Amino acid sequence: MLSKKMLSILATTVLSVGFVAGCGSNSTSGEDKGSNVIKIATQSPLSGGSATLGEAIKLGAQLALDEEKDTFKKLGYKLQLVPYDDQGDPKKGVANAQLIGSDKAVYGVIGHLNSGVTIPSSETYEKYSIPMISPASTATDVTDRKLKTVNRIVARDDFQGPAGAEYAVKELKAKNIFVIQDKTAYGQGLADAFKTAAEKEGAKIVGFEGITVGEKDFNGVLNQVSKEKPDLVYFGGLYAEGGLLIKQARDKGITAKFMGGDGLDSSTLVDIAGDAVKDTYLTSVAGDASKTQFAKNYEKKFNKKVESYSVYGYDSMKVMLQGIQKAIEDNDKKLPSHEAVRDAVRGITEYKGELTQVGFDEKGDNKYAKIFIYKFDAPSYPAKLEGEISQ
Repeated sequence: MLSKKMLSILATTVLSVGFVAGCGSNSTSGEDKGSNVIKIATQSPLSGGSATLGEAIKLGAQLALDEEKDTFKKLGYKLQLVPYDDQGDPKKGVANAQLIGSDKAVYGVIGHLNSGVTIPSSETYEKYSIPMISPASTATDVTDRKLKTVNRIVARDDFQGPAGAEYAVKELKAKNIFVIQDKTAYGQGLADAFKTAAEKEGAKIVGFEGITVGEKDFNGVLNQVSKEKPDLVYFGGLYAEGGLLIKQARDKGITAKFMGGDGLDSSTLVDIAGDAVKDTYLTSVAGDASKTQFAKNYEKKFNKKVESYSVYGYDSMKVMLQGIQKAIEDNDKKLPSHEAVRDAVRGITEYKGELTQVGFDEKGDNKYAKIFIYKFDAPSYPAKLEGEISQ
C-alpha cells in the first residue's frame, strides 16, 4: 500500500502528464493545425445530380494544389485542400461557407459550380474577407454585386446567351424557337439572355416554359413543344434534366435541333441521352482540354477522363495560389491577412493558364473569357468543337 507522500507525488505526476497531453492536443503541430498551414477549400456538388462536374472541379483544384506544395514548402508553409460538398443546394453552400469562415487557416475558396449556390455563399466569404474563384458560375449577379472577394475565370451569361442566340439564328437558321429553363439563377438567367438576343436577331420565341430541378417526366412541356413545331429547342439548365429532355423529346418524335449552355457540357449528358444526343448543340464557357498535357496528368493521377470544368478547377487554384504567394512575399514571407490575400487575388491581371488566360477586372470577371460552340455528332464526349467567340 502506498504512503500518503507517495500518493501525493503520484497525483502530481498524473496531473502534470494530463496537463501536457492537454496542451499537446491544442498544439500547432500536425497536418491541419499551426500558423504554417494554409488551407484552400473547394465547394462544389460531390453528390446528387451535378456531382460529375462538381467532382471535376475538386479534382482539378487538387492536382494544382499538389503541384504547388513544394513551392510553398520553400516559403515555410504547408498547403492543404479542404473539400466541401455543397450538394448543389444554396442552404448547404451557406452552411459550409460558415464553417469555412470560422477556420482562420482557410485563405481561399475554389467554387462553386452552381450560380444559385455561389451567390448566397459568397455573402459569407465577403464577411470573412476570404477570396473565392469560381471555375464555372456564369450568372451576372455573381459579380455584379461588386463584392471584393468574388472572382470567376469563365464568361458571364450575358455573353454566353447572346453568343448562343447568334449562332442559332445565323448558323443554324432557326426561326421559331421554344425555350425551356430550370428556374434556377443559372438556368433562367441564361434562358432570358438567349431569348432577348434571339428576338433581336429576328427569331420568334414560340414558347418559354419552366421545369423543376430533379424532375424526371417532361411529357407536359414536350407536348407543348410538339404543338408549336419549333426549329430549335433551347434549354437553360444542367445535364441531368437536359439529357432526359433530349431523350424524351426524340422518343416523342420531336426532330427539332436542341441547344443549351455550359450546364450540358458533361459526359453524363451522353450517358443519359444516349443516341438521342446527336444533333445537339451547346455553348460552353469551357474549352476542350482533352488533348492537353493536363488531361494526361489528370487521368494518370485520378484514373478519370477530364470533364469540362476539370481544367478550370485547376486554373482557378493556380490563380488563387499565385495571389497567396504574392501576399506572402509582400509581407516579408510572413503569413498575410485575409484582406491582403483577397486584394492580391483580385489584383491578378495577367495569368496564362493551362487552357485560359486570366485577368480580373474591377468586378472580378475575367476579361479574357471565351465562349465555345460544340455539336454532338455522335454519342461520345467531348462534343465536336465548332468554333469559339471572344468578348
